[in-house]
This record gives sequence, C-alpha cells and structure tokens, in this order.
Amino acid sequence: MLDVVFVVAIVGLAAVAVALWVRLRRLGAARRDLARRLGLLVDDASRDVDSSIDEISSLLLAQTSDNIALAGALDRSPVGVLIVDHDATPIYTNPAAAPYVGGRHGDAVAERKIAELAGQVSLNRVGAEAEVDLYSPRRRRLQVEAVPMSESEAVVVFVTDVTDQRRVEAIRRDFVANVSHELKTPLGALSVLAETLEETDDAEVRRRLSRRLMDQATRMSSLVDDILSLSHVESGTVSDEPILVNDLLREAAGSVAVAAAESVVPLEIKEADPGLRVAGDRRQLVSAITNLLDNAIKYSRWDKDSLPEGPVLVEAFEDAGKVVIRIADHGIGIPEAHQERIFERFYRVDPARSRATGGTGLGLSIVRHVVLNHRGDVAVESNPGRGTTFTLVFPALSGAP
Repeated sequence: MLDVVFVVAIVGLAAVAVALWVRLRRLGAARRDLARRLGLLVDDASRDVDSSIDEISSLLLAQTSDNIALAGALDRSPVGVLIVDHDATPIYTNPAAAPYVGGRHGDAVAERKIAELAGQVSLNRVGAEAEVDLYSPRRRRLQVEAVPMSESEAVVVFVTDVTDQRRVEAIRRDFVANVSHELKTPLGALSVLAETLEETDDAEVRRRLSRRLMDQATRMSSLVDDILSLSHVESGTVSDEPILVNDLLREAAGSVAVAAAESVVPLEIKEADPGLRVAGDRRQLVSAITNLLDNAIKYSRWDKDSLPEGPVLVEAFEDAGKVVIRIADHGIGIPEAHQERIFERFYRVDPARSRATGGTGLGLSIVRHVVLNHRGDVAVESNPGRGTTFTLVFPALSGAP
C-alpha cells in the first residue's frame, strides 16, 4: 500500500515537473519573441532617428549656406544696412553702414538721423524715410529708410548715398531751364521782328528787320545743333577709325575760314608729321577743334573796331606717344577765377559778350566730352589781355597708315 502511494506521489511530482518545464519553455519562447520585437522596434526607432538627424542636418546646412550667401551679398552691398532693436541699439551692421555707428563729424550726424528714424518706426511700426545732408569731410546727401520687422520689434535701416544721383538731377534741371531760356530769347526776338516787319512798308526797315530775323534764326539753329552735338558726345558712342591728324586740322580750319575772314582774324596752321594719326570719331574730333577755333576767332578782338594782336594758331605734334593739338589766340583771355568752370554747360565768362558774338555756351562742354570719349585730356592756359591757349592730348595711333 505504501508502495502504491509512493509511486503515485512520484508520478505526481513528475507531472508537475513536466508541466513546469513546459511552462518555462513557453516563457523562454515568449521572452525571445518579446526581445525580437523590441529589437525590431529599436531598429525602426534608430532608423527614424537617423533619418530625422540627416534631414535636420541637410536643412541646417542649406540654411547655413543661404545665410553665408546673404551675408556675403550684404558685405558687398554699397547700401548701408543696419538692424536695430527697440531702443535703436545696432544688432547687425554691414560694412557700408559701419561708419554710421560711433562715427565722427558728418557720420555722427547721419547716426543721429538713423537713431531718430528707427525710434519713430519702432514706436509706430510704420516705415519712414528721410534725406540728410552731410558737410564733413565732404558734402554728401544720404537717403535713410527705416522698415519695421514683422517677426520682432527690431527695425531694418537702409542708408544710400544719393549724392551723385541728386547732382545729376540738378544738372538735368539746370540744363532744361537753360535750354528753355536760350531758346526763348531768339524765339521772342523772332516774334517781335516778324510783327514789326508785317506792319512796316519801308523797304530799308524791312531789309534790316529781315537781316535780324536771319541772325536770330541762325542763332537758334546753332543752339539746336550744339544741343544735338552735346547729346551725341555725352552718349559715349565713339567709332574707332584711324584718322590723320592733319586732316582734322584742315577740316576744322575750313569750317571757320569764313568767320575768320569776316572778323579779319588771321588763321595760321602748323601741321604735324604727315603720318601722325589718332583713333576715334572724325566728326567728334573735328567738332572739338572747330569749337576751340571758333572761340579763338570770336575772342581775338576786344571789340568790333579793334584789330587782333596776332593770328589764331592751331598746331599739332607728337610727344611721348601722345598727339598734342594746341589752339592759341592773342585775345582778351580768361580770368583765372573762371577757368575751372568754362567747360560747364551754358557757363559764360561774360554773358553779354557771348550773346553779342552768338555763342551758345555749349562749345567747351562739347570739347570736354569729346576728349573724355577719346581717353584724352584738355587743359587751358590764359592771362587776361594776353590770350588763351587750349591743349588737347590724345593717344597716338602707332603703326604705318
């Protein structure tokens, strides 16, 4: 009986052991499956993290490249750019704007205007602009524009030097005003003369009026021609043909021969070496020399009753690879105070005399532009009462003609 009980106990224990072993096997399989699944999750998460890191890195790299390009562009910009906070303290300044931060003299004036405008825009959140004139160390005009930044309280300020732009605008306004005035004078005279001519029957009076009409018409035609010539030379369009210097002298002298004869002013030409040439625009070069000869003839005589002290001389020669052309007279001369301005449009040393001689005030301006177009130089030497000498210098064209 005890044996049976013992066997049954042994069998029961064996069954329990088997059941426990099976359960442990199942737990081991479950653990391995769980580990496998966790491994897959970790791998997926790792791959997602790596992908996210790569994407973020690419975005940061692209943004960094854009920032570098933007910074490079701002560094090279001629426009000053400042970013200031709400109390006008600079946060960013590009090189062009650097003088206006802690600057001195005129730059300090600009700095105050920038702070004033930035403070106004920071308070109102509305863009504003102003212009400020600086007089030290040289005269300048700056345009200051402030714009609020939408994403912060900061303000972007742009500073542009508009000195040259305003100067050109002033020159344009003066030119239009001068042209209007110069055209109005002969037009008014033509109107009065025509009206008087219509009302008179006296043959001698009609003859004098007709002559004056022709003079005024010629004056207006000369003014229009000079305006067109000035417009042409200012465009900078220059041909590059080889031209014999002596041909230029002869053509220009031929253009003023009648005026020289009428004024009883001798015209003397000293030609250069026959092979001396320049490269350029024949029409422009002849125009420049003609204008100088025409002025020399007009101002060789003190008045209509006086005789010239000497001939008008035009000569040309080569000097150190340059073509030198000189036009000299023995006339009334140009005071030193006026010599720096005589190349300006419509500038006249003696307006009354210029009107009497029929000058338009554009001849020397045409000369200056022609010289610049041909990479040359022009100089004047003059003493009142002793005459004037203009010197043109151009690069000589080397090689056989």
